[in-house]
Amino acid sequence: MIYLALGSNLGARLEHLCQAREKLSAIATSEIVSAPLYETDPLDCPPDSPPFLNTVIALETDYSPTELLAYTQAIEMEFGREEQATRITNSPRPVDIDLLIYHEQVLNSPQLTIPHPRFHERLFVLHPLRDLAPALIPPTHANPVAILLELCETSELPPRFLQQDW
Repeated sequence: MIYLALGSNLGARLEHLCQAREKLSAIATSEIVSAPLYETDPLDCPPDSPPFLNTVIALETDYSPTELLAYTQAIEMEFGREEQATRITNSPRPVDIDLLIYHEQVLNSPQLTIPHPRFHERLFVLHPLRDLAPALIPPTHANPVAILLELCETSELPPRFLQQDW
């Protein structure tokens, strides 16, 4: 299974996430499974950044990891995300899509690291990922997601559950 984190903190956040999921369904070879929505305070973002809606989805696709990365980046750009060279790190954005886990694959290239190198440090990722796959053991970790969440030490405030279905 492939796991993607979705977030939005600009504009019609829920609508943006729904539209992004719909665009991802165009390349999915299985039904997309969605975790609940959480609202989270911005982490390492510029001052006065609005709160995020965050979730995780699971899907299958014939796209390779790099093809999937290019596709998700195109979705982000379609929603108005600024070019990498001109944007401020962690600036507010209509849609953010991160490739978390791609089956059992481990990849470390200048363009892409799989599993995502910091997913296990982020409550806004671990909570919805646990909702989808509590027993999943990511290929670079010894513990399942549910235990990674328990072990996560961060100053990040816990995400606030918003709704199951979206």
